Amino acid sequence: MNQYNYQYRQRPGCGGCLLFVILFFLLAGNVRGLFAIMGFLLSGGLIFLLFLVGVFWGFSYLVRHKISSYERSQTESHNEFVNLLIQILVQIARIDGRVSREELSTIENFFRVQLRYNYDQMLWVKELVKEAQQSPASLDSLLSEFKSKFAYEPRLILVELIYQVVFSGEKRLEPEMELAQKIANYLEINQYDQQTIRSRYTRRAAQGASEEARCLEVLGLSTGASAVEIKKAYYKLSMKYHPDKVAHLGEEFKKVAEEKMKEINAAYQFLTKIR
Repeated sequence: MNQYNYQYRQRPGCGGCLLFVILFFLLAGNVRGLFAIMGFLLSGGLIFLLFLVGVFWGFSYLVRHKISSYERSQTESHNEFVNLLIQILVQIARIDGRVSREELSTIENFFRVQLRYNYDQMLWVKELVKEAQQSPASLDSLLSEFKSKFAYEPRLILVELIYQVVFSGEKRLEPEMELAQKIANYLEINQYDQQTIRSRYTRRAAQGASEEARCLEVLGLSTGASAVEIKKAYYKLSMKYHPDKVAHLGEEFKKVAEEKMKEINAAYQFLTKIR
């Protein structure tokens, strides 16, 4: 039995409704009695306390309801993929012994900006991040679980996303780069695909690369590649990043593959024109 099967949250109950029932009956009573009760409550500050409790409960109920509704609208594969992805990213951020606020912000901004998550989706992500911080699971056990559940194409997407997060912050620590490579090796991503992904992000961090060099790196090729090699690399990458192969993970990851395909197509078209 897999250790990290995704557990759906219970839909929130209405325990706090009792508070609103009491307030309703107070307001529905006679005015003189109401003012007398209010005067008593105000003297003790209880009205304000009840108001704060009501606001807190109402907001908490709304958040839990939105999270529960969203995760139940998604497939189990999608929820497991995102859950394991977040836990792995948190463990990577913890490589220096702690998870800083900047690192958490980088992970959340990745989902908000790169995957275009909306408000409801971000509530879910923040809940998963919070759980990941409290989880005793090791990176090795999480990667083992991921490897057992997902085929090559989702693993390729995971490595792609890890590099996106590593390069999304202002600082790129060498230990994080080394860890990303170790993860790719463990997930049995071949060296060609690793080099293709790694060179693409290191190239983006560098300045002054020509358009031809940029396109060659997108296809995982070096300077001087022949037209036959370019065509072969193009078809090879097109098969691996075909959106249909990751469609079961959810629309956002299908879009990641689609964006990757656009980049591959653009690089191939440029190179065929100048050859």
